[in-house]
Amino acid sequence: MGSARIAKSLPLQVAAVCYRRRGTAIEFLLVNTNGGTKWTFPKGSTDPRLSHSQAAEREAAEEAGALGTIEPRHFHLYIHSKGVFWQAGGVQEFVVKAFLMEVHQMRKPDEGNRRPTWFNPEEAKRRLAKGREVKYFHELEAVIDRALERIQFHSELWGAYPGARTVRPLSAKDPLANAIWP
Repeated sequence: MGSARIAKSLPLQVAAVCYRRRGTAIEFLLVNTNGGTKWTFPKGSTDPRLSHSQAAEREAAEEAGALGTIEPRHFHLYIHSKGVFWQAGGVQEFVVKAFLMEVHQMRKPDEGNRRPTWFNPEEAKRRLAKGREVKYFHELEAVIDRALERIQFHSELWGAYPGARTVRPLSAKDPLANAIWP
C-alpha cells in the first residue's frame, strides 16, 4: 500500500477475510456487493463501541452468516473503491483493514442479497477481478496472497508443538460442508 499519509486521508473500513480448511486446501468466503455485480470480502464501517476486529467479525456475521475465530490484529491494509466516475458522487476510496477469520459455523446471513459462496484461492482472485479496475483488483489479489502466507505460517507453527491443532476431515454433518444460501 502507499504511504501512511495517504492512508490517514481516506475513510476507514474493516473486512473479515473468511476462510475454511478443506483437508489440506483453503477456501475463501466471498459475498456479492450490494449491487450484486461484484464479489468482495464482508466489510463495512468501524463502530466506536467495537474494536476494529469486532467490527469486522460483525460484518462477517451480517453479510455472510459466518461465525468463527477472528484475529485481533489486522494482517493487511488495502485500498478499496466504491462508485463509478460517471455517476453522481463519483468514485470514493477507502483504506480497509483486513482481519483473518477462520470460519467454524455458518448461518443464514442477515443481509439476504449477499449470496455467500466459498472459492479456492485462484477462483476467488478471478471473481474479485471481475468488474474492477486493475489497481483495485491487485489490492484484493494481495489480500488473498497475504492471507495464504499467514494461514501457512500458522499451520507450520501449530504443527511444531505436541498436541497441535489437527485438521479434521469434513463429513456430511459438518456445518461448513454445504452451507450456501440462494
